[in-house]
Amino acid sequence: MLNRLFLALTLAAASAAASATDIVVIVHPSAAKLSRDEVEDVFLGRVPRAIPVDLVRTLPIRAEFYSRATGRDLAQVKAVWSRVIFTGKGLTPKEYPDATAVKRAVAENPRAVGYIEKSALDTTVKVAHELE
Repeated sequence: MLNRLFLALTLAAASAAASATDIVVIVHPSAAKLSRDEVEDVFLGRVPRAIPVDLVRTLPIRAEFYSRATGRDLAQVKAVWSRVIFTGKGLTPKEYPDATAVKRAVAENPRAVGYIEKSALDTTVKVAHELE
């Protein structure tokens, strides 16, 4: 009985780990790497010189990214951006439909910072940070 319980818990943990998406924060090839705190600051509107590039709200990776990068859910992130906009300190990130569009936007602008699944990486952008 105890062995079955242990096996079930082990399989559940392995399944959860396997379903987690590998997410990377990407920047222009000439830009510097970023710490987790810097990533959080960019995507919460605290770095006016950086341009956050977002995926559309309907993609599951978006909620996972914000949870890992900022510790907030999408409603909390929306509230933060509402304050940023209201105080005149910035604009919400432009949304793109897929990883290809995000990579293109980041590759074209040295101030842009985006995120994609690691499997979508190519040489047009540089990994600034890997989210765990």
